[in-house]
Amino acid sequence: MAKRRDRQPAVTPLSPCPCGLDATYGDCCGALHQGKAAATAEQLMRSRYTAFVVRDARYLLQTWSADTRPPTLNFADDVQWTGLEILTTTAGTPFHTEGTVEFQAHFTHNGTPETQQETSHFTRENGLWVYVKPLPDHESP
Repeated sequence: MAKRRDRQPAVTPLSPCPCGLDATYGDCCGALHQGKAAATAEQLMRSRYTAFVVRDARYLLQTWSADTRPPTLNFADDVQWTGLEILTTTAGTPFHTEGTVEFQAHFTHNGTPETQQETSHFTRENGLWVYVKPLPDHESP
């Protein structure tokens, strides 16, 4: 008999948004996943985290810089995303062309709690915010 793995709970348009803002998925990150453009680098960061939660590889690849985008993206079955904290942002407003977002993404891996901390670099390509890459500690774009 096959061992059942715990799965990420289903996210519906009326579910609380996994990004942590006080909104439903449909009104928050779900709208971006359906084609609305992110207004800020932080909004894109939140929507990308949520795309990992709902396993939306299409959106993740679409919002990744053409210069650093991998050809494909796979999701680990033994990872469950459990929360996002935005620690700091630099620039990345509707009036900027670059920005950074430092965050902690919480998850469990094989049931063990873990945290990924990163400062991500974002830029605009064709007027839209895209993720470029993680920055090494103490580096700015």
